[in-house]
Amino acid sequence: MMVKMEVFGGGCPKCKQVEKNSHEALAQLQMKGEIVAVKDQVTILQRGVTSTPALAINGAVKCMGRIPETPEIVTWLKELQ
Repeated sequence: MMVKMEVFGGGCPKCKQVEKNSHEALAQLQMKGEIVAVKDQVTILQRGVTSTPALAINGAVKCMGRIPETPEIVTWLKELQ
């Protein structure tokens, strides 16, 4: 299964940590995935994100305004299997 993960934000250290945690979660589950940084403010607002950093998995926004820890992302990914 191919997973698409989107990290919403301006590329700050918090956003980079969300990307890092997402990579770690994919690696732990040995899942293939694409992680995309979404930095465009209009796109971010159109997706309903009101606070960054935010993370979406396969189009569903999972968290906003905080850095999800790797185990939490692993749980979300397991729900897809």
